Order: sequence, then structure tokens, then C-alpha cells
Amino acid sequence: QVQLVESGGGLVQAGGSLRLSCAVSGRTFSRTVMGWFRQAPGKEREFVAARSWSGGSTNYADSVKGRFTISRDNAKNTVYLQMNSLKPEDTAAYYCAAATFGSSWPEDYKSYNYWGQGTQVTVSS
Repeated sequence: QVQLVESGGGLVQAGGSLRLSCAVSGRTFSRTVMGWFRQAPGKEREFVAARSWSGGSTNYADSVKGRFTISRDNAKNTVYLQMNSLKPEDTAAYYCAAATFGSSWPEDYKSYNYWGQGTQVTVSS
């Protein structure tokens, strides 16, 4: 079992920054992939970013490349999503997810078997 708890969401003006945190507890494996997704009202869940728990390459949606950064702190068992230059279209509920068996398709939400409860990000214009 893996538990994921997100925090750090809030209201920010366009151009501002937020850092989301995902506290990870339970059993993870070296091949675990950690991802961030988001979902706005009336829209489908959308991939944002992903990286291997053990390090290595990262993946980003085109819409956030150059603005968002996914990182981890092994000592704190926490994954972060640093969001800079926020835009109103970034407004959504953001979810942390874990694919404990790894994934060749980190952009696909079906690859993930554990999800957090979500944290709301609202960007005002």
C-alpha cells in the first residue's frame, strides 16, 4: 500500500508561483514512477509531469514545459511540483499519483495505481 497526500495549492495571481508537495508513505519500489495530473471542471484529467522515483529522466506536458519542474526529496519521501509563471488556464485540481510497477507510458493516467486526494490551484487573471 502507498499513501499520497498533496499540499501547497491555493489562489495565486497570473505570473506567480506555487510549489505543490506530495508526501509519500508506504512501500515504493525503485521502478516506481511518480506523476502529477490535473483536472479542471468539465475537462478530462490531464498529464502534467512525471519522473522515476529513483531518479533519471523526467516528462512534461508541452503546456507546462519550461514553467513547471518535478523533483523529489528522498530524505523526506516527498515529490514536488514547482510551478512558475502560472496562467489562468493552469487552474485545476492537481493530483499526485504513483505507478509502483513502473510505466512506459507515464503520460497515461491508467498507468498509475495510487492517487492522492488532490489539491486545488486557482490562478486569477
